[in-house]
Amino acid sequence: MGETDNNAGKTDMPGAPETLEIGLLLYPGAQLAAVYGLTDLFSVANRMAAERQAAKLPTLRVSHWARQDGTPDIRRVFDSQPTGASSPRIVILPPCLDARPEAHVIQPFAAWLGQCHQAGVTLGSVCAGAFLLAETGLLDGRTVTTHWGLAQALRERFPKVQVDADRMIVDDGDIITAGGLMAWTDLGLALVERLLGPTIASETARFLVIDLTRHSQRYFSSFAPRLDHGDEAVLRVQHWLQTHSTGAVPVAAMAAQAGMGERTFLRRFRAATGLKPTEYCQQLRVGKARELLELTNRGIEQVAWTVGHQDPGAFRKVFQKLVGLSPGDYRRRFGIGAPPL
Repeated sequence: MGETDNNAGKTDMPGAPETLEIGLLLYPGAQLAAVYGLTDLFSVANRMAAERQAAKLPTLRVSHWARQDGTPDIRRVFDSQPTGASSPRIVILPPCLDARPEAHVIQPFAAWLGQCHQAGVTLGSVCAGAFLLAETGLLDGRTVTTHWGLAQALRERFPKVQVDADRMIVDDGDIITAGGLMAWTDLGLALVERLLGPTIASETARFLVIDLTRHSQRYFSSFAPRLDHGDEAVLRVQHWLQTHSTGAVPVAAMAAQAGMGERTFLRRFRAATGLKPTEYCQQLRVGKARELLELTNRGIEQVAWTVGHQDPGAFRKVFQKLVGLSPGDYRRRFGIGAPPL
């Protein structure tokens, strides 16, 4: 890891608070807004902690780490406290501005991260940073989260990793993962709570005007059906359903569109899309309902009828299950007249 000594995290002042270093890894494509945003967030947390002079709270030291030009070494390139020697207690992999970091780009960092973890460093990732973390093999058999739009790609590339993209944060002790691009705020506050306590985390969130109650990504995600599976008959049905999703569509009608028997269609459809036809249609209906709740003032019952649900109560249950919010709560949060978060 470099730059360590036996007094890491200590100071020369007797009785001085402990210093805990948090390292941010600047791998190629890393989102700099998240890097500098986390740096500022931990700085604010230090200020909030300093105002409570009676408490011997640790000081958070923030460092940035990157590969040096022409060398494989990963070294500290920024330090919020440049005096005194220490080593990171936590290393964070920020989001990636590319769709996802490619294997040949991130593999050189995997060995360093493995060494850090072996030395007792807690590792964290945000959004696509989970791909880099998974490259180490440390996520095998663990439950993690990432951006909802990258979940399937992460599962396919690392089949031993259990991906739960509904959750904003998955804290597994020595490894902590966060969801979407802006979930660096959630990860930062979770670490502040862990290191400085819930009061300082709450005060930091209040100062930065950050919602401290976000626990799920489900109500931010949208249904993105798989269309690149190569089964032309199933794809034809998928396109047909886009124009018939607001009514009850029997499986027999879908099978007829595909030109095959019902049992064969059910097997082929699930193999291609990962969903049963009924589940697929539910996703399409709920997607349309979300659009109506966001952009119109129609009543909940009218929205239910518009998307093909004759029973508004059943619609509410399906919507809550798939989105994580009731239709009314969803409208209050995301509707055109909703107050800003």
